[in-house]
Amino acid sequence: MDVWTTVPVPELATAGELFAELEAAGFDGAFTYETRHDPFLPLVLAADRTTTLRLGTAVAIAFARSPLLLATVGRDLQDVSEGRMTLGLGTQIRPHIERRYSMPWSHPAARLREQVLAVRAIWDAWDGMAPLDFRGEFYTHTLMPPAFDPGPARFGRPSILLGAVGPHLTRVAAEVGDGLLIHPFATRESLEQLTLPAVAEGLARAGRDRAGLELAVVCMIATGDTGADLDAAVATVRGQLAFYGSTPAYARVLECSGWDGLHRRLNTLSKEGRWDDMAALVPDDMVESIAVVGRRDQIADLVRAKVGDLADAVSLECTRRPDPAHFADICADLRTGG
Repeated sequence: MDVWTTVPVPELATAGELFAELEAAGFDGAFTYETRHDPFLPLVLAADRTTTLRLGTAVAIAFARSPLLLATVGRDLQDVSEGRMTLGLGTQIRPHIERRYSMPWSHPAARLREQVLAVRAIWDAWDGMAPLDFRGEFYTHTLMPPAFDPGPARFGRPSILLGAVGPHLTRVAAEVGDGLLIHPFATRESLEQLTLPAVAEGLARAGRDRAGLELAVVCMIATGDTGADLDAAVATVRGQLAFYGSTPAYARVLECSGWDGLHRRLNTLSKEGRWDDMAALVPDDMVESIAVVGRRDQIADLVRAKVGDLADAVSLECTRRPDPAHFADICADLRTGG
């Protein structure tokens, strides 16, 4: 099982140094996410300072960009990293797409599926496999003059991994993606009862084998060197879970794992702007079922127990802590099997 980490980048100017430290700490991959900064720019700096570390986005917001923009940035980062780029894409939710990005929202599963196919059609054209003639329901790409064609890829194509929570997007990821990035808001029960059946359906729809799909589970980790450190990490995770739990897309995970009604209460408080009150509603058993909580010497075994027999890779979510040494010992334990 490969060990990745999701990387909060507090300062763009130091991103290259941060990724170099993650590579030295023993991680197989490091992925940015899209919050306060562009998710792609830090990877340019990271590519210049690393040699073996897999780089990627987990996730970039797909519907904020056209297929051509995604094809271009994916290809450029694949070139600059000499073949180490992973294009991780996710849909976000309707209010963010329409009100934050001012972009259209409709039929997210069908749109994401078509977007992936359009990106690959553009890469096909650049690789000389077929003229560009993609005509879909949401996207049309039929023009590629020589001046805008970078030519065949020297380092192959980036993998396209799709972030998904619900069954529709999970099926799409298994059908057309190179891999699936499973959101950290998941319990063992939700993985077994919701995620894996949808993966199997998507693979069957496309006539694919499970071996051809990379399955990566993101795990939120709450640990520390002292009791105070652990309490602070748990408090941070609790706040994250309250935010996720207020979003309708994650309601099924709560219902599947026995927390019926919690989504409705969290959602109501979020609409009232009572963010500080939401964390108090998240019970301890929910924190320990969704996140991995324990002493540092327990974490690797707890991660294995949750996802070791399900995943090809695990990505350690650092509770917004960018310190590369924070999980270095846990990373080594996971890679060596204890």
